Order: sequence, then C-alpha cells, then structure tokens
Amino acid sequence: MKSPAVLLFLFLHMLLGYVVFSQQDSSASTIKETTKLFKNQEQLQLKLKFSGKNLRKNTNDSTYVKSMLWYKDANTEWDSMNIQLRARGNFRRDNCYYVPLRIKLKKSATKGTLFQGNKKLKVVLPCLEGRNGNDYVIKEYLAYKLYEDISPYHFKTRLLELEFHEEKGQRTKKHQIKGFLIEDIDNVAKRVNGKQIKREIHPLQHDATFAVENAFFEYLIGNTDYSARVQHNQRLLFVDDKIIAVPYDFDMSGLVNTHYSAVSNIQNIPTQIDHVTQRAYKGYNRDKAVFQEVRQTYLGHEMQIFSTIDSLQNYFRDPNQFRKVKEFIREFFEILEDDKKFERNIVNRSRVN
Repeated sequence: MKSPAVLLFLFLHMLLGYVVFSQQDSSASTIKETTKLFKNQEQLQLKLKFSGKNLRKNTNDSTYVKSMLWYKDANTEWDSMNIQLRARGNFRRDNCYYVPLRIKLKKSATKGTLFQGNKKLKVVLPCLEGRNGNDYVIKEYLAYKLYEDISPYHFKTRLLELEFHEEKGQRTKKHQIKGFLIEDIDNVAKRVNGKQIKREIHPLQHDATFAVENAFFEYLIGNTDYSARVQHNQRLLFVDDKIIAVPYDFDMSGLVNTHYSAVSNIQNIPTQIDHVTQRAYKGYNRDKAVFQEVRQTYLGHEMQIFSTIDSLQNYFRDPNQFRKVKEFIREFFEILEDDKKFERNIVNRSRVN
C-alpha cells in the first residue's frame, strides 16, 4: 500500500494536470468557427469582369468601383451578387499583369449566401501570364496553410479557379487562372475573440511564444519582407491580455521564389544573404526556454506540415516546382533537428534591439 504522502503527491499531480489541461482546453474553445466561405476548403469557382487599367487608375484605399461577382460552390449552380472592387497592393499593383484585388460586400447582398459574414475579402492572383504564375499562387497559398498548421492566430484562405473576363476597350479577353481569397483582419479578430491593434508596439512587448512561432515561420518559408516592429506584412491582435502578430503576404519569400522576389533591406539582411532562397532569422532575442519550446512545437508538427504540402501536389503544373518546395521545407527541419545548426542559424542570429 502506498504511503499517505505518496498518495497526496499523486493526487496533487493529477489535479495540476487537470487544471493545466482545462486551461488549454478553455483557451482553445475561445476560437470561434469560421464563416461558411472558409469552412469549406474545396476549390471555389469565381467569375469576374473588369478592366485592370481602370482599377489601377481610378481606385485607391477608399475608392471602389461597382462590379459583379459570379460564384459556383460544389454541387451548386452559378449565382451572382453586386460587389465593389478596387486594386490593392504595392509592388504587384504597379508591376504585375493581374492586379491584386480587394472586394467589398454589402451585408444585405450576402445574407443567406456562401459569403455571409464577410464584408471585405482580398483576392490574390498570379503576377504574370504563363505557366509558373499559377504555381507561384499555389505556393503562396501553401504558406498560409502551413501557418494555419502551427498557430490558431492566422488568416483563413480558400483556393479559387477564376474565370477573368478582362475588358480591353471594345473587346474582352478571357483568362483562366488560379487565385485565392483571404479573410479580412476584422474577421480574424472576431474569430479569436480579440481586437485589432493599429498602432506600433515593439516586438519585445508581444507575447514571447507566439512572437517566436511567428519568426520561426518566416524563417521556415525564407521570408525577410516583413517587420513586426512597424507592422509591415503583419497585423497586431490583442487576445487574452496578449499582443500577437499575425503574418501575411508571402510572395517575396524563398518558398514562393517568384521572378521578382527580393531580399528585404530591413535589419541589414543583405549582409547575411543575397537571395531569398537563403534563410536569415529576423526574430528578437528571447529566453532560450522559449526557443526550445517553439522548436519542439515545429518538430511536433513536421508530419502535418508535409501532409499539407502533399495535399496540394495535384494543383502544381510543374512537378519541379513541387519538388523544390519539399526540399526547401526539409532544409528548415534539418536545421531544427541539429543542435549546432539551430544555435548558429536561429538562436545566435536573434535581434537584441
């Protein structure tokens, strides 16, 4: 028979485990379900008709043009709704054939439809015409899905098959291209019971674990085109008394490796690398226990990450592009699995100010 002291120890250990599990379960339960549009992950068929030239010239952050959206979900007929449309983005807006889009939806128009609960959506399209353009889109879409595997604080996305009718004067040119939708930050905040923070807050004031998860992810995909400090390709949320950055816009990353990808000049990164397919860690210095905790989180998600990659294989037009994706992600895990490489490439590269 066990002594009373041992029984007391076992009881307290079990009680502590129950409390910790309950706290984790309670935290997870605060994440609400996403809208119907993003709950279904089957490829969505859309049709849009507009003039790219007109959007570039006559729209901005606050100016939209009226347009029409046609959509077809699985096992349904084509339906349509009135929308407002504008060009968005910086580099891609000015340098790409296909202009990135933002769609604004009226609540009355979306009621009872697939789009209910969404007021604004981003549409990511290929930059240029041609075979690799669609594969670049799939790779950027994949980046969002990989972060979804890691963190509950992410943007939901949905893959598109877009029939784009481009108005060119008196004629119309038809394009069949890949794309994907991204939910609005307001929807992200609502889904995680948080609030968006629009002012700059130094990254060392962000929650340490989620900040390192974020930085590891940018390192995973080989992205230097971001800054948690000035909210460049990052959005801040306040959730459960924590400040959490949510990353987006990954077309400049080594994972995507578009023809226009470039290393960011923030933090003197070019002194470390000269191409996006070479990784450079941009996260801030944290307690080593946090680095090890996040390291184990990623190692624990390795199988899921490669499963997510494999699930998109059939969407790639060029098998070589898919092969390079797997090789690039494998290199990240080789660093995590080796203590010396992990210290040299991540821990010792972390920023102190």
